[in-house]
Amino acid sequence: MRYAWSAVARRPGRAAASALALALATALIVTLLAASEGIDASASRLGVASGVDLLVTSANTSLASEEYPDIDGAHALPAEMRAADPNVETASPWYLDSLTYANASLRNASATGTIPAGWSPTSAGAVGWIPGDSEGLDVPQVLQGPGYPTLEDPAYDNGTYRGTPTNAVVLDGALASILGVAPGDPVWIAPGSPAGPGELPGWFSGAREFTVVGISGPYWLLPSALLAFLYLSEMQTLVAGGVPSGDPASLVLVHLADPSDPAADQTRLARAFPALSFFTLGDVLTAVQNAISLYRTFGTLVGAAGLVVATLFATTVLLMSVEDRSRELALLRALGFGRTTTVRYVVEESFLVCAFGLLGGLAFGFAGAELLNLALLRLVSGLPAGFSFVQYDVAVVLTAALEVAAIAVVASILPAVRALRIPVASELRAP
Repeated sequence: MRYAWSAVARRPGRAAASALALALATALIVTLLAASEGIDASASRLGVASGVDLLVTSANTSLASEEYPDIDGAHALPAEMRAADPNVETASPWYLDSLTYANASLRNASATGTIPAGWSPTSAGAVGWIPGDSEGLDVPQVLQGPGYPTLEDPAYDNGTYRGTPTNAVVLDGALASILGVAPGDPVWIAPGSPAGPGELPGWFSGAREFTVVGISGPYWLLPSALLAFLYLSEMQTLVAGGVPSGDPASLVLVHLADPSDPAADQTRLARAFPALSFFTLGDVLTAVQNAISLYRTFGTLVGAAGLVVATLFATTVLLMSVEDRSRELALLRALGFGRTTTVRYVVEESFLVCAFGLLGGLAFGFAGAELLNLALLRLVSGLPAGFSFVQYDVAVVLTAALEVAAIAVVASILPAVRALRIPVASELRAP
């Protein structure tokens, strides 16, 4: 290794340039690996903490679907699932859709004709659910306001929609901030949006007035960071524009009393409800991992291209180093040093330069991963506390080290061959 150090010290600028190229390529790989590991780990951790053991959708629905066909008979499903499988502790039907929201100031402006420049109501996601059907599930907590007036669904009365509506809505903090409302304030909600300021009065006359009864934290399970939570029957009625047909839901979240064998419950419930699809938490996490794998593959290809360039650069630098020391190597051979020793000197120099590249790459990669995490956390709203887009762990470091070691071996092949082919006699006779 002493000979390798002397070779590097002789041309420090060239060695530094080679190490920097390796460091940048390694940093790219490390950042991409840390990002895929971080998202995977965060999704797995949150999935396990969610309390969702089974996810239920309409039959023949993929987890990758952006929309879920309606499931009929939503209000009766919790009792029916518990009857079919005593291990079902909670079955919570959720109805998902996108609605349009407006506050009192915009309503007053539309009535007086003083509509501001940013006149448009806000479009955001909405969830219809029954708050009482959530035992064991990690659901958004009401942080401000009195919260839901009842845990049941009073507007849905004995299989009809003739009960008393609450006209209550819980908004997550992001949506409440955009609307500028607090608990006790009214908001108007409708399925459609006005096309222009002139349609606002008509839109308000058709929209339904709700009272904000709470401000909640974000809910990570849904892709929208802006969400409103209504009672299931009131959400259904609002979307249908009257009495809904079929008592629809988009999905059902199931929590098991004993989650040790969810596949058995999956089979039992699938047999009892052939019109539904049942997915275990493992299925959901596998779908997440498959999506992450696509990005990981793309990132690996991009990183591989950088590593190839770095390998070629390192090979070129080592070849130049061998050429600079051709007489020294010939002299070593003449003094009796064998071919193995000559090859070892070249390989040691390659590993020394690559080691500097690895150290720089790990440092750059760690900094790059942290900056990427901070940028994404600021860009993506609605994430729960503790979520991280990156995970800089031992697996990431070992992967980077193995890749750099492979580069060191590959980059030393041609220089080693060149060192073995140096004509000893002609080199020693050269002036």
